[in-house]
Amino acid sequence: MLVLGALILVALAFDFMNGFHDAANSIATVVSTRVLTPSAAVVWAAFFNFVAAFGFGVAVATTIGRGIVQPEVVDNAVLFSGLVAAFIWDAITWYYGLPSSSSHALIAGFAGAGVAKGGFGVLLLPGLVKVLVFIVVSPLVGFLLAALFMLVLLRLVYGASPAGVDRIFRRLQLVSAAAYSLGHGTNDAQKTMGIIAILLFSGGYLGPEFYVPVWVILAAHAAIGLGTMAGGWRIVKTMGMRLTKLRPVGGFCAETAGAVMLIGTAIGGIPVSTTHTITGSIMGVGATRRFSAVRWGVAGRIVWAWILTIPFSGALAAGVWLVLPHG
Repeated sequence: MLVLGALILVALAFDFMNGFHDAANSIATVVSTRVLTPSAAVVWAAFFNFVAAFGFGVAVATTIGRGIVQPEVVDNAVLFSGLVAAFIWDAITWYYGLPSSSSHALIAGFAGAGVAKGGFGVLLLPGLVKVLVFIVVSPLVGFLLAALFMLVLLRLVYGASPAGVDRIFRRLQLVSAAAYSLGHGTNDAQKTMGIIAILLFSGGYLGPEFYVPVWVILAAHAAIGLGTMAGGWRIVKTMGMRLTKLRPVGGFCAETAGAVMLIGTAIGGIPVSTTHTITGSIMGVGATRRFSAVRWGVAGRIVWAWILTIPFSGALAAGVWLVLPHG
């Protein structure tokens, strides 16, 4: 029981780090457009991260718990190794201000530790294929939706004064930021839920049927909400200020596109990267002004972080598993 409790605390610590690292996903646009101050924005985002516990099910948690690695292979060492690897990758990318994917770090770490224990045959391809496909699909859909929303809104407000447009969308951006934080909370908190639930299931604490207990749902959402309140200002500057210049109407479009994508995939049980989604959405907004409005050099650094996340986290988790005492 002590080991189980310690592992649950490690999982919740990762969930906190996820919120801390990904705070930029929820608040970068609303801060960069000066709709909210950083301190007000993190409280706003954290509240809706937690509220997401009550409305969107646990389909993503089930995919993580039973769709990545064969459940019978999972033990304390596999889970611990995956969590440690994901935590380290988040810390490294936070330090350098790179908005990498906490979700992919966790999934890759979980898979890497499973491979170290049982070989590549323990991986469940249907779940992994969904994750890999949406590495491309989520930022692309975010880009296209945000660009579409931006073009439609620019047509609708054509001829209106810039000050009037800003005044309207400063208010509307509060709604879009809340919607995005709901999507962020329900998608990312569920990944930690899946890890804790498979830990309980493999230890025989859930009985014959896999499910996610209510206390796990609440604990995961509380941890990610607290992490968001702690905030990660380094990444906020990269996402909201260096990638492209945003005005309230652009922030509204980026957040709305991201919210549509995240809530839709959460309901469908598809674990996507909130970081990839909002980055693609911000780039989509910038590209509607002119192609050069997006700072592609910054975007290139972000893409390199995306490319390295899965192999680095998987290899690190395998290394951690190999040095742990077994049996």
